[in-house]
Amino acid sequence: MQATTGFEARQLRDVLGTFVTGVTVVTTRDAAGVSHGVTANSFSSVSLDPPLVLWSQSITSRSHQAFQQSDHFAINILADDQIALSNHFAKSRDDKFNGIAHVQGIGGAPVLDGVAAHLECTKVAAYPGGDHVVFIGRVDQLGQSARRPLAFGSGKYMVPYAHDLGPTALRLGTSRPADLHAIRLAVDALPRIATQLGEHTLCLAVWGNHGPTAVHWEPSGRPVSDQLRPGLVMSISRSATGRAFAAFLPEEMTRPLVEEDLRAWTEGSETAAGRRSRFDETLADVRRHGLARAIGAAPSPIHQVAVNAFSAPITDAQGHMVMALSLTSCADRLDPRWDGDVPQALLAAARDISGQIERKCQPGAGEPTMAALNA
Repeated sequence: MQATTGFEARQLRDVLGTFVTGVTVVTTRDAAGVSHGVTANSFSSVSLDPPLVLWSQSITSRSHQAFQQSDHFAINILADDQIALSNHFAKSRDDKFNGIAHVQGIGGAPVLDGVAAHLECTKVAAYPGGDHVVFIGRVDQLGQSARRPLAFGSGKYMVPYAHDLGPTALRLGTSRPADLHAIRLAVDALPRIATQLGEHTLCLAVWGNHGPTAVHWEPSGRPVSDQLRPGLVMSISRSATGRAFAAFLPEEMTRPLVEEDLRAWTEGSETAAGRRSRFDETLADVRRHGLARAIGAAPSPIHQVAVNAFSAPITDAQGHMVMALSLTSCADRLDPRWDGDVPQALLAAARDISGQIERKCQPGAGEPTMAALNA
């Protein structure tokens, strides 16, 4: 790494941006009873005894006078699905709290609903620091939920995960990733979908480095086996989930793993070319019906019983497949016909989730810079 001297402000900002932080909304209430809030990633712990924290604010911020004069502020640590809330408070506007669910904390400082955690503070000091002022507060009250925090670094929002889960997280990644908000939206919908479809096992899967990878199984009163675990990698050519990805993802993305899978499952005297031709016919059927299926003529190598399965694509706002919604059941309990009530309901559910992703999970225009987060 080469050191740089005589750097410009842009270079300093870029370097500081490599330090990944959480995202907070700091709030207060002025003497007139008006609430103020700003998005900030300049938050840090100072001391445990006494309990002190700090944050810094630009002296040009419209709410700077309110924070200077108030004796209290609240640090709202945002959850990973609160990007819109971060963007909302990062912009200068009047009446920022209109339509924002919150309660009043100590000194009237607003505590926002749904945050990962919050700290209600009494201001004990304010120090000038160049174009910012550093506020130090004593923590008088706090709260924490089970929600995961939002992260920010290099000018982008991020999702933190435990370091020892890193390789797993990478395996579950996709070239067009289903972001955490889309996955959570789909997972939240599964109990309702399972009730609608009956006693069948549902699976949510993404395309990983080794092919179709389960990220969530929805429990069933009559599960097909005890092998239902997150991280399970399924056959591309033999499973309904794999066939859905092979049919609806770009071929250049799936080709290497498809060819490897076909070599592994070529049977008897069948040639590789013959197996490929038969698989291409299967994919043509999948595209024609809008969903994939696998019919259990023999016991599944995973479940050890004959199963029927269907899988429908879930797409993002641009129409790209990001997940598969799959349904599996013992062969004698699930009609194998394409136009059966269950597979058609599964297809409708996948389309409904896709519509929700399009409406709710599109990235916001004009994501804030590091400077905006400290405004």
